[in-house]
Formats: sequence, C-alpha cells, structure tokens
Amino acid sequence: MKDTKVERKSEREVVITRTFNAPARLVFEAWTKAELMRRWWVPKSAAITLLSCEMDVRTGGSYRFIFQNPAGNEPMAFFGRYVEVTPCSRLVWTNDESGEAGQLSTLTLEDRGDTTRIVLHEIYPSSEALEAAKGSYDGMAETFDQLDALLAG
Repeated sequence: MKDTKVERKSEREVVITRTFNAPARLVFEAWTKAELMRRWWVPKSAAITLLSCEMDVRTGGSYRFIFQNPAGNEPMAFFGRYVEVTPCSRLVWTNDESGEAGQLSTLTLEDRGDTTRIVLHEIYPSSEALEAAKGSYDGMAETFDQLDALLAG
C-alpha cells in the first residue's frame, strides 16, 4: 500500500499516486496546515531546510515556502496561488516561481474510509519545463513516507 508511483503521462504531464492509511480529512489537513506541512514536505535525505512555510489555503489564497540548500548561498522561494480548494477532496495550485515554466498541480483525494488514495497531477507548459523539473520527483517516495509517518503518529 505504500508504493509511490511516479508516471510521466505525456511530454508535459506527470502523475503521482499513493495510498495512505488515514482518512481523507487527515490527509487534507497535512496538505493544508503549515504546522503539519513543515513536518513532512522536505525529504530528510535532501539536507534542505524549510525556513518558512506560509499558506492561505482557500480559492484565491497563496502559499510561499522558503528553503535553504546548504550548497547554495541564497534561500530559494517556491510560491503560487490556490486556484481551487475543495475540503478533503481537491486542491489545485500554481507554481509561480518558475514564471512561464511553472506547472499547474492538482491533488485529488479519494476517501476510502480508513485509507485515502491521492493522485497528484502536474502539467507543465512545455516538455522543456518538465525536463528541467524532473529531478524534483526523485525524493517523492521519501517525502510521502514522511507524510505516512506523520499520519500514523
């Protein structure tokens, strides 16, 4: 049940699926509450520090994450806006830090009682933008393992 599946669906699309041993309400909270997101979003092996996590999770709201990579001098900002927020079932957000190359992310939560299957669909404006970002999927299984551990606790 813990398999994180990352699939390239086309030259511009990636779909990630995973089932968690928690109801959709708890999984949704982990994606929408900054104090929870801080605890699982960055893979521990990446040695990247999440310096700040600001989230105004509502349709039209925004988010901003600031990361520090020990290899880099300047902190990195990831930010965007929430296009759609449907509690416990769907989140859609932009990734504006990449400008025109930023993807649109759609998270769907399928409530299955004691478990929740998530589908994270990301569509990029071009195949080149996806190629440039594909390394960001390397730590997805570890990130979701951390979410699983948080949900189990």
